[in-house]
Amino acid sequence: MVKNKMVALLLAGGQGSRLKLLTKDIAKPAVPFGGKYRIIDFALSNATNSDISDIAILTQYKPFELNSHLGIGAPWDFDTKAGGLVKLSPFASESGGRWFTGTANAIYENIDSIDFMDPEYVLILSGDHIYKMNYKKMLNYHIEKQSDCTIAAIQVPMEEASRFGILNTDPDNKVYEFEEKPAQPKNNQASMGIYIFKWDKLKEYLIADENDENSENDFGKNIIPKMLKAGERLFAFNFKGYWKDVGTVRSYWESNLDLLDEENDLDIFDRSWRIYTNNLNLPPQYIAPSAYVDRTMINEGCFIAGRVEHSVLFSNVRVEEGAQVKNSVLLSNCVIKSGAKVTNSIIMEDVVIEGDRVIGDENLDQVHLVSCDDEIVE
Repeated sequence: MVKNKMVALLLAGGQGSRLKLLTKDIAKPAVPFGGKYRIIDFALSNATNSDISDIAILTQYKPFELNSHLGIGAPWDFDTKAGGLVKLSPFASESGGRWFTGTANAIYENIDSIDFMDPEYVLILSGDHIYKMNYKKMLNYHIEKQSDCTIAAIQVPMEEASRFGILNTDPDNKVYEFEEKPAQPKNNQASMGIYIFKWDKLKEYLIADENDENSENDFGKNIIPKMLKAGERLFAFNFKGYWKDVGTVRSYWESNLDLLDEENDLDIFDRSWRIYTNNLNLPPQYIAPSAYVDRTMINEGCFIAGRVEHSVLFSNVRVEEGAQVKNSVLLSNCVIKSGAKVTNSIIMEDVVIEGDRVIGDENLDQVHLVSCDDEIVE
């Protein structure tokens, strides 16, 4: 491989337990999103659009469906003979085997594999965020600042700042303090969990961190504070645009419906920055004469004969005549039978809503999550 380049390392092993039924059987990055995508497609597509040719996906929790979706990386143009997409999962060695114990440990356990890829820089990504970012611009900024670590940052509402790692910076964006989820944040400049490091420098800190018995092996809690304490050069790369950590059922529902907002900065219709995924090659959607459809995304294979308003419909959804759907996300292969009413809800794959059911109420601040076996109200 060619030296003097950047390799992306995408952390995709998260369970995402706060998504409840949505991640019961699959890893959070593999959760369907936006009618035809998976959550991980956004980071993968960003890498493709940023001309990154090599990416390693670090998996752990229930990876089968995620691995099937990734394949050899063809939808994102990573199916190359030299480099491309590599999957890295926990493995046994002569000293035994274990699960990754933290974000930093996941990278540490794969040092040999990353050394083989021979990067000068590594880009650390999360597989569970919805956004569009040009990583090439971030790398150029990293080089320009002669930074040892560059952290992507975004302004979040002040009332939510305590949920994030907060960067305190000087006027040149040099980080002089990092607070992980502070009770009393000093500002609202939050880390997005996206980092660029010089690989040789990061490797030193990963090895030292692994030898620290008191460490939680986490980038935000351990690696970043240790680099700051040692006097390394850390800079914030300020990002402006749509970014969502779909960490809860409500945020998942909201971010899907955000796609229906014409003013949404994410703009999945932007042909200059496409979001790639595996296409299912299904027949076209059909809208019957009896249907009423308003502000709705309808994907391949859908049959719509009822009333659908302000909703996102995945593939092969059937809404029968006399059925009503509003402010909802309907995942693939579900059926809403005649007479049923679905509002403020997420209906999971293969669910059939019978004609006598009423789910949700637009006058109540609740989100209903319905699977074949259970229903949760948030």
